[in-house]
Amino acid sequence: MLDEMERMVFEILNNDNSGHGMDHILRVKDLSLRFAKAEDANREIVEIASLLHDVDDYKIVGIENAKSLTHAKRILNKVNVSENIQIQILNIIQNMSYSKSLKGIRPTTLEGKIVSDADMCDALGAHGIIRSIVYAVSDKGNGIIFDNNIYPNMDITA
Repeated sequence: MLDEMERMVFEILNNDNSGHGMDHILRVKDLSLRFAKAEDANREIVEIASLLHDVDDYKIVGIENAKSLTHAKRILNKVNVSENIQIQILNIIQNMSYSKSLKGIRPTTLEGKIVSDADMCDALGAHGIIRSIVYAVSDKGNGIIFDNNIYPNMDITA
């Protein structure tokens, strides 16, 4: 089931050039599973949520698909994930992202917090810097990496 799910995620994200491709997904999955082991969390839920966490990202698939979790639902149904597990996975995905965390929206379950934290950890360090640059120069970014004439907005809000 997990191999089939990973293949379907690959089909969706394989051509992504915004920093949300399979390399990111697999790093988040690996880190999530390490966190899950340390915290004695449900590894199945963590692994599935980490695989699916970006398949309906609004930056990739648009606002409407993101709101309805079109791809995640299709994948979960295709690989016959139980309804109870689906509800938990979809709740995690709906409540995680950096922009949502700025608004105080965060997953409430241990498994959701693990996947969300692993995703945010991937935004740190060298991978995070590279992903930021990749996003800026992708067809989804604005092409600007650094502009000496733009000063930091110290009053920025979510």
